[in-house]
Amino acid sequence: MEIEMKYGIGDKECAENIWDDEDLLRIADIESRETILMKAAYFDTDDYVLSKHDIAFRVRMEGNRVVASLKWNGSCEEGLHSREEINVPINDEACLIMPSPEVFKESEQGRAVLELLGDKQLRSLIETCFLRKRMRIDSGNAICEVAIDEGEIVTDFGTVPICELEIELFSGEEEEVSVIGERLAQKYNLKAENRSKYARGLDLLKVGMAKKNDKK
Repeated sequence: MEIEMKYGIGDKECAENIWDDEDLLRIADIESRETILMKAAYFDTDDYVLSKHDIAFRVRMEGNRVVASLKWNGSCEEGLHSREEINVPINDEACLIMPSPEVFKESEQGRAVLELLGDKQLRSLIETCFLRKRMRIDSGNAICEVAIDEGEIVTDFGTVPICELEIELFSGEEEEVSVIGERLAQKYNLKAENRSKYARGLDLLKVGMAKKNDKK
């Protein structure tokens, strides 16, 4: 289960201020602070069979590491996202272009996805590219990762910017994620983000397809 808070950040200056926030630094593992480049592709069929079943299939390069992920049963309330998730490390960058859902066949959900897909072909519908600044923090009640992402979401119908804060629970009390998030939101005037990067990409696709159909 993945549990995280998401907030939109107003501008790069605000993002820098959060990264150097004294209260966060006081409870941070300083050696964990790093900046890495992340590139991801989200795959589905031409008839969106996965997204229609609330399933996201993502392959992401995290620095020099490639990870395939399945996410499903997502829910969100006031910026608090929770979803089931499977992550599988892959040693092939080509999976960013042509992945195989067979990588998930050892899990029950993976086998369900394979059955759902059948012979249908997957293609990349949404891509993201962003710099992530991240660090681990220990509030005493929970260990979390604080991440600041800056970049863009790319589709065939245009792009949207990424400038957001994520606070992901690693261990401890779930409520602590909201406590930390609310404290930062009040301090930096942040707005809760109820849409994931994938959801924002899907919205961009829907708008683009609607405009395309109107022109026919």
